[in-house]
Parts: sequence; structure tokens; C-alpha cells
Amino acid sequence: MSTAPYLIAPDPDDPRLSTSVWGTDQSGAAVETRVVTERPLTLYLNRQEIVTMMTIGDHPDLLAVGYLRNQNMLETDNPVTGIDYDDELGVVVVRTDRETDFEDKMRKRVRTSGCAQGTVFGDVMAGFERITLAPEANLRTSWLYALTKAINTTPSLYLAAGAIHGSVLCQGDRPLVYMEDVGRHNAVDKIAGWMWLNDIAPQDKIFYTTGRLTSEMVIKTVMMEIPILVSRSGFTAWGVELAQKSGLTLIGRARGRRFVALSGAERIVFDADPAAAEDEAPRRGRRSEGWSAEEAAE
Repeated sequence: MSTAPYLIAPDPDDPRLSTSVWGTDQSGAAVETRVVTERPLTLYLNRQEIVTMMTIGDHPDLLAVGYLRNQNMLETDNPVTGIDYDDELGVVVVRTDRETDFEDKMRKRVRTSGCAQGTVFGDVMAGFERITLAPEANLRTSWLYALTKAINTTPSLYLAAGAIHGSVLCQGDRPLVYMEDVGRHNAVDKIAGWMWLNDIAPQDKIFYTTGRLTSEMVIKTVMMEIPILVSRSGFTAWGVELAQKSGLTLIGRARGRRFVALSGAERIVFDADPAAAEDEAPRRGRRSEGWSAEEAAE
């Protein structure tokens, strides 16, 4: 297993991202626990207001660019020339070489199943259907076991406070970039923004999420041209259908030595004995004050 550090990792000690709150537990005793923050972030593309998102507030530049990229609102022939962020106003402005106008496109948007009021625009599927994912990509089961162990033991807001989703960009057995947010789509978009701004090739990458494998998660992963999507959670029927149509390798319920692939199993190289892999404890809880492992388990 690779021991190289993350390029970007969660910072659960950042005071802007969570706060301590006093409450009362099941026995009537006073208890202090940490809760994650939520704040609005309004995104502009040049002079046009696009959306207001609820977010924990870190990496607003990456979130903005990733959102626009995953909505087909940024194109390679219209490069980003600047990103302005005002923390006090909660506004981020992405500027491009040419002016843009997405008034018609925004009328087509529909509400998705993502939490924090995620949206996906009506013609995103047009771009989705044109993408061909790398057929030569593969996932070794030894990598999968190493990745799930590394990710699940990384200090994070999830372990400290819960109520948050995580997404991790991986290569081989190494997790590279780990993002968290109150909405799983926000965590995905932060990674998409990082990839776009740093010109990161997607063909040999693996995408890991703590969230459900919904249609939205599949669409965004395909739009990022990443051929393998893994989650510790389960599937939706439309998510599976879209993965099969696009040739995405879709792996869910990846906990310890266990997992199930419902699409793209031909990319999996079974090079590790599951019986020899370390299994995940049945109840892995958050380490927030006032929570036992049993109380905090999923």
C-alpha cells in the first residue's frame, strides 16, 4: 500500500467548519458535541447569477469551478481567467475569456435526489451520452481493500461530527484528494474543480464516495470521465442503469473485505484473497465528544 500523503485532506480542526454545541442526552445529562457549519454560497459565472448552494465553506473556488464544469457550463475553448471570492458576502465569481449566457439552460433545471437541494440541468444528459470511459482502466481488489481502510481511518469531519459526505479521488492504492461537504454533490464538485484547474487526467483514476450511488453520482463521475466509482453505501436502480449504459464500473457496499459490483466488473482484477483482508468493525462510530461508537454508528 502507498504511504504517500494526500494532496488535499480534510481538516477537522479548522474552527470555521464546525462548532461545539451543548445539548441533553438520552439520560438527561448535559453533553457537548460538535456540529458542522452550513453557509450559503452564491455562484456567478461572469455577470450571471447561477445558483446559491449550502456548503461548509472550504474551497469555494474549487466548488464553483467543479459545479460549472459538471453542469456543462465551462468549455475547454473558454478558459477560466479569474475566480473572485468574498467571504463576508458569501459570493464567488468565476470569470472566463468570453462572456456566457445560460438563461435558457437554467430554465430546464430539475431537482435531484441530492441533499442540500442539488440540481442538475436538463441537457446534462446530452454530454453524458457522448462520453466514452477508458476501457483499459482497472481496479485491483488489493487496491480497493487498501483504499477503504485508508479513507475510513483518515481524520475527517465525518469522524469528528458526522452529518457530512466525503468524496475521494484515488489512483491505484493511493487516495489523492479528500473533500467533504454537507451535500455529496458539493464534495464531488470540489474534486471536479481541482481536476479541471490542475489539468488532471481522469482515465486512470478511481472515485470514492461515502454517499449513495444515485443517478446524480453516476452522471457526475461520468462527466468527469473517471471510469470507476466506489461507495460504502448502496445503489439506486437508475444509478445502476446509467452506469451500465455508460460502461462505468460501479461498486457499492464496500466495507472491509466486502463489496458488490453492479456494472463494469470486467475492470476488476481479483488479486487479493478476501479472507485475508481486514474486515471493518460492524460499528465504526464518530469520535465526537458525547458519542459512543454504538450511538454514532451508521
